[in-house]
Order: sequence, then structure tokens, then C-alpha cells
Amino acid sequence: MEKKRKEATEMVRILQEKGFTAYFAGGCVRDSILGQTPLDYDIATSALPGEVEEIFDKTRAVGSHFGVMLVLRDAYWFEVATFRNEGAYSDGRHPDSVEFSTAQEDALRRDFTINGLFEDPITGEIIDHVEGKKDITGRVIRAIGDPHQRFSEDHLRLLRAVRFSARLGYRIDEQTLDAVRKGAANNDLEKISAERIRDEFSLMMRDENRLAAFDLLVETGLMQSIIPEILDLRGCEQPPQFHPEGDVFIHTRMMLEEYGKSGPPPGIEPLHLILSILLHDIAKPATFSYDEDEERIRFNGHDKVGAEMAGGILRRLKYPNSAVEAVTAIVANHMAFKDVQHMRVAKLKRFMDRETYLDEMELHRIDCLCSWGGLDNYEFLLAKQEEFANEPIIPQPLLNGHDLISLGMEPGAEIGAILRNIQDLQLEGTLKDRDAALQWVDDHLHQGGDNPGRQQK
Repeated sequence: MEKKRKEATEMVRILQEKGFTAYFAGGCVRDSILGQTPLDYDIATSALPGEVEEIFDKTRAVGSHFGVMLVLRDAYWFEVATFRNEGAYSDGRHPDSVEFSTAQEDALRRDFTINGLFEDPITGEIIDHVEGKKDITGRVIRAIGDPHQRFSEDHLRLLRAVRFSARLGYRIDEQTLDAVRKGAANNDLEKISAERIRDEFSLMMRDENRLAAFDLLVETGLMQSIIPEILDLRGCEQPPQFHPEGDVFIHTRMMLEEYGKSGPPPGIEPLHLILSILLHDIAKPATFSYDEDEERIRFNGHDKVGAEMAGGILRRLKYPNSAVEAVTAIVANHMAFKDVQHMRVAKLKRFMDRETYLDEMELHRIDCLCSWGGLDNYEFLLAKQEEFANEPIIPQPLLNGHDLISLGMEPGAEIGAILRNIQDLQLEGTLKDRDAALQWVDDHLHQGGDNPGRQQK
């Protein structure tokens, strides 16, 4: 038995020995039935919060008015909740009132049948008041009771239905699906916080079945309340010579699918890359034009406009600044790869040294595979990575501003230009050490009329 389950089982045993009913509850029961190791073990009990506090040494009241306590055992925190039923949800998230009740009533107030199961870990018995085992066997996501009521209690359940369906590969029961669509049409997601939507959406996109979640969000209408700009990609045609796959929506969806085939390479943040896949062409509808002379579609500036749009979308969803900055940089630079084989060595090295370069490389690879298929720039960069691997791609500068001032130069903007010129020559192998750099400066300072800040050809 894994250690976390062992500790949770011991807590149930203690509660039962004190005369209370106590079970594992919710997702951990579902996952155990499916043969998966649960991330957490939640415990439901007839013990009241005050009684839980008396029984266990280390507790924290996180929602005692809702009957929820946290208990610490051997470095693990466990949620222990008193069996309850709930009143109306006037804010679409929290119940207005709570009454402590029985295990059966507690099961009936939960969201989906597959999450409404209890398990006695001492005996191994599954307590099923909602036919959850039947729906696990039938691979169905079904709301407990009236789905419209379940979703009106907590509008986030609309997204949870999609997430569980995608993650488990289960179909959504027709009545439940109808309620999801009606909730989407009523814009019920707009009644809850952007942070809760963001967290649920991120869980979907991190999961290996993210494409199924994406499709369900679009199909049910929920995407309209998350990233409606994605819907504008449908029907936005692209030049067939570069995008034989079809419109921008098809291209984006294909990229999401391709990412799932290979997974992320080392050194990148998966969520940043997935968000970049979704948003890298988000400005194509806004920048669409048709070049009559060349008889082709163009999207001039869609990378820069797209970076601005991506930043706005992610800030709207309350993503942290680290994610906003990374994704906007990736989107802004995704078209630069077409020029890498023509860059000077110094510029190429700086390009490859940026913080988001590895994410951009993977985006570029997937972008090419899901369009015209050419990977020549990607393979060129892989070869350059190997070529540059034996030393820092951007070594320590040979000189600094104090060095130039000591040579008689006046402080000012020209010093920066000269230092960049010296670093260019260093990166390209022309200047190999400090003495060579000092000699170069001296030579140029004494060349009549020459500007030492001007780059050598």
C-alpha cells in the first residue's frame, strides 16, 4: 500500500474506532476503481468539525462552517469533510447554507456520479448511492440528479464535465450534455472568476487528451466564454502553397494534436508551449489581406499583432506575468525562423540564446509539420546547436564600458555601439581575447574619420 493511502486509511480507522462513519470520498475512489493512483485522498465522515479537531493533533479549519477540516499526518495534508447537504447557490459557487447529514445525502449533492462514490478502505466496500460504478463501467459522465440544478449550483461544473470526459475518454450523458450547452448559451461561465476558469482550462490543456477537451469546448459553446478569439480562426483561409491543410482553425487544431504525439522536449514549460500553439496565429483574421499582384493571401504583421492579442487574452484569464511574458515572446518571434539561415553568426547566436528559444524551436517544428512540412530551418538550428555546444553561446564580453573610458572615450551612447560591435566580432570568432579587442579599439580610435562604433564588414 502506498504511504499516502496508508496514512489516510489509518485516519479512517481512527474515526471508525471513535464511533463515527468514515469513508474515502470522491475522485480518489473513482481513480482507485480505474486502477490509477490518486493524487489525494479525501475523507467524508459523520464527525463534526469540532470532533475532528479533538481527535487529531494537527488540524486546520479551512471551511469549518461548510464542515471541512485539514488534518496533517506524516507531512501529508488530508481534507476531512462532514457529511452534508446544501442549500441554494445564489452566487453560482458557494451554498448559502449547509446542514450536516448522512452519507447518502452527501453523495446526492455532489457533481457527477463517478465522483459520488465512497469507499471503506478497512473492508474494501464501495458504497454507491448514485450508480457511479455503473457509469464507470459504461464510460459515462452523468450529473447526479437534475443536471441543470447541478450546474446552476456551481457553474465551474460545466468545465469539469468537459475535463472529465476528455481525460477519461468518457461520453457525456445526453441530458448532462444538453445542460452544458444551455449553460454555455447562457454565458454562465462569465458569472465565475477568471482565475477558476483559467485553472480548469490549464488542467485540460496539460492533460494528454487536451485535443478532446478543445473539441468539446468548441462543440458545446464553452470556448466562447474562455478564448472566443479562437472561434474566429474558423473559415480564415490561408495560402494553399504553405498551408495545404486548410484554414487557421484546422491548422491550430492539428498542431495541438501533433504536440500530443511527441510531448515536450526537455527545457520547456509545457503549458507555455500549449498556450503558444493556441495563440500563435490568433491575429491572422485581423491581418488577413489578399495581394492582387502576387495572387496570394497575406497576414502581414500577424506575429506582432498576435503577441499583443495573446497578452490581452492571457491577462484577461489572469495568467501570471511569467506566462504572459513567455507566451507573448514566443508568439512574437515565431515567424523569425524563416530567416535563420541568412543571419550573421552574431545575430544567430543572440537569437539562440534567448530564454524562450527552446519553446520557439518546438513551436516552429510543430508549425511546419502541420503546414507545408519543411524542416530545413529547424534542422539547420539543430546543427548549429551542436556546433556551438562546446562553449557558452554568449561568452563573457571581452571589454566593458570602463575599459573604453580608460582608453580616453567619453561616456555616452557611442560606447554601447562599440561594445556591441566588439561582441559581434567576438561571437563570429574575429576577436578571440581581451588583448585583440583592445588592439581593435586602438586601431579604430586612431583611424582618421572612422567611427569605431561602425560594424566591420
